[in-house]
Amino acid sequence: MAGMKIKRNDRVEVIAGKDKGKQGRVLRVIADKNRLLVEGVMIVKKHVKPNPQQNIKGGIAEQEATIHASNVMLLDADGKKTRVGYAVEGGKKVRVSKASGTNIPEKKR
Repeated sequence: MAGMKIKRNDRVEVIAGKDKGKQGRVLRVIADKNRLLVEGVMIVKKHVKPNPQQNIKGGIAEQEATIHASNVMLLDADGKKTRVGYAVEGGKKVRVSKASGTNIPEKKR
């Protein structure tokens, strides 16, 4: 399997599913399952047991679930959806926006 073209802290837009059209920041990448955790997307309800030792209240909590990488598209600097290509500049492999041809900068973690 090839590496993921979407990295952590990239801005993406959902292009399929119940959250189609929503945008968010990638919080986590699970490369071996080809899935992403995107901020504010794919919200599910989870039943939580109370744990007084860790000061956790019980109830129904809402949290993000993972979404398949094929259901999102990267947003470039202009905020437009784009596919990702690669180029070699100065001996380094960099990601390039197919829509505008500009480099996609590496975000600091």
